[in-house]
Amino acid sequence: MSLTTRLHRRWKRNHCIGARGRKSASSENDMNIGVGYDSFLLGLIPATEYGDPSIKTFFHHVTPFIQTYHNKQQQPWIQLAGHQGNFKSGRQHGTILKKFCQREKEALEILMDDALKPYVPQYYGQFKDEEGNEFIELEDLLGHFSNPCVMDCKIGVRTYLEEELMKAKEKPKLRKDMYEKMCQIDPTAPLPEEHKLHGVTKPRYMVWRETISTTATLGFRIEGIRRSDGTSSKDFKTMKSENQVKDSFSSFMNGCSDIVKQYLERLNALKIALAQSQFFSTHEVIGSSLLFVHDSTKASVWMIDFAKTCPLPEGCPSISHDKAWDLGNHEDGYLIGLSNLIKFFEDMITDDE
Repeated sequence: MSLTTRLHRRWKRNHCIGARGRKSASSENDMNIGVGYDSFLLGLIPATEYGDPSIKTFFHHVTPFIQTYHNKQQQPWIQLAGHQGNFKSGRQHGTILKKFCQREKEALEILMDDALKPYVPQYYGQFKDEEGNEFIELEDLLGHFSNPCVMDCKIGVRTYLEEELMKAKEKPKLRKDMYEKMCQIDPTAPLPEEHKLHGVTKPRYMVWRETISTTATLGFRIEGIRRSDGTSSKDFKTMKSENQVKDSFSSFMNGCSDIVKQYLERLNALKIALAQSQFFSTHEVIGSSLLFVHDSTKASVWMIDFAKTCPLPEGCPSISHDKAWDLGNHEDGYLIGLSNLIKFFEDMITDDE
């Protein structure tokens, strides 16, 4: 069965819309299949699934589409989910190109000389392609794994900047689209007046959105999981139960205690590095994720996604990253999320003993 056929069948199983296909990845042409479901954890489809060891793997969290494209060695990259054009194969072996973001570039430049350098993708600089599109070149974090499992956890008690909330409050207006999203998730969430007007303001929606998952209570939420067999899960936005989180972690690691221990060791080392980091002490880390990656023998974790990470405003006292957020204190709750993650992994090890 051709690669195109197999991808198309998977796409149909996910009830996607808007597909368009060409030839298989082994042909001279690239293949592009558009899909229409919400964003979730993505990845380049494991090489073993296609019987071709030259196929590389790559996972990231962006909005949905499937696209293959060729790097200089003509090895097809297959990306599952993402804004089309956000990622391209890198200019050198073991790298990827990510759509340019000034804030992320500035953060990565500082991190290359910080105690957190071992815990973020290696940054290789800025690049502009022939069409004038700008990218940053990053290490492919999956380059040393075979048929990996990947999990994206969004860290912190909020995923929006204070300036975003303040801007939305300056000219509040009723948003029907956000009201409909709210009703789709929880019909009882809107207030009686909001039901009457069929609208909610953006600030109201932004704050409410963080309360429907574990973001507000645990300081992290699972964004998506992709397993080694190619199956993906993305239905975590409304997961609030600690037992559900624990079950999701256990399923992701498939009961392998050695993998759990490796993850725990890495998380504890990251916590020590954060305490030593000049970057962390002077920045508000919002919307960033921890990327968990393991195969049958090894596991690791990295900090990724710094598009909303920015220096603390002038005159703002240092933040602890482990206190409750109130508008104006710029606390992000990063250490709240990390400490809770560590506790979950410690509990899993205890349960296995």
